[in-house]
Amino acid sequence: MPVDVLYRGPSRREDLSGLVRLARERYGKLDVLVSNAGVGLISPLDDLRVEDWEEMIDVNLKGVLYGIAEALPVFREQGFGHFVNIVSTAGLRVTPLQSVYAATKNAVRTLSEGLRQEAGEGLRVTVVSPGFVRTDFADRIDSEVKAQIVEKMDRIAIPPAAVARAVVFAVEQPDGVDVGDVVVRPTAQD
Repeated sequence: MPVDVLYRGPSRREDLSGLVRLARERYGKLDVLVSNAGVGLISPLDDLRVEDWEEMIDVNLKGVLYGIAEALPVFREQGFGHFVNIVSTAGLRVTPLQSVYAATKNAVRTLSEGLRQEAGEGLRVTVVSPGFVRTDFADRIDSEVKAQIVEKMDRIAIPPAAVARAVVFAVEQPDGVDVGDVVVRPTAQD
């Protein structure tokens, strides 16, 4: 099954609705929905950055839910489809300052497993857990924490293309083969 649409998912349901509609109009079907939205506004819980927590929940979790709400009926109607949800190694090894971020990514991991169990034979669900990837992840983090993350990212981060290759690997498997969980991280990441 070819990859027709890759998209960084938004946090507004109408955006996902428009995306699914566009894919169906342009290609006549929707093969894959990749939910690759992520906001990592990491900080100590004591900072009580409730607005940051809400944004992470809106983007990291609700964005995925909106994608499922739009694509699942289409996949059911077609009898095939593949959800690929990008989570994080932060959920595999929780560290200080990342509690809320890791919680949102773990919520998506749990949601994906439930979706997989409900999906049936025609639908596939894959979770990809990237580690340090060279992105703009740290752009909105406070300066002291940001400096530490940027330094480590500069030292060990993998390119985004490595994550994209993992997604393509999962999607290109033959019908009936579901790659459930992929971890993609730098060899130097602890």
